[in-house]
Amino acid sequence: MGDHDDLRKFITDLAVVHGRVVLSSGREADWYVDLRRVTLHHQAAPLVGRVLLDLTADWEYEAVGGLTLGADPVALSMLHAAAPTGRALDAFVVRKTGKAHGLQRRIEGPEVAGRRVLAVEDTSTTGGSVLTAVEALREAGAEVVGVAVIVDRGAGDAVRAAGLPYRAAYTLADLGLVA
Repeated sequence: MGDHDDLRKFITDLAVVHGRVVLSSGREADWYVDLRRVTLHHQAAPLVGRVLLDLTADWEYEAVGGLTLGADPVALSMLHAAAPTGRALDAFVVRKTGKAHGLQRRIEGPEVAGRRVLAVEDTSTTGGSVLTAVEALREAGAEVVGVAVIVDRGAGDAVRAAGLPYRAAYTLADLGLVA
């Protein structure tokens, strides 16, 4: 099996949780995809980075990140996966709100102004979190080249309606789940 198939197995074995849950969008579901069980796993995290780098290989960007918390381990996995290939890829963290002390930055990490960046998320249902990150990135002067997620729960239309290319490594069908 390759990285894509290996990561899908980690997701189905570790991250798919069955039972009634309320999603961050407010919607209810009979299952939940808890991707932190994968993005923070010692064997799966490197796969996340390689799979998302492959998914976005034809997009040009210098930095990757998104709204904390779901995007953080995704961006770091990509940063670490890029390094052995000789690619210089920075990561950043977008806070949900501005910081009231210190440098009062909303976006932490290397400067994003004037740079081409990729917005990421672990999974997205409505696109709300990643579009919040995109807004903050644009306000900071970054050029957002697109959005990539590990698992799409339906956010693609909203992200594309916002004028951004959108890619997902896996759909719900890929994971044997019904929306």
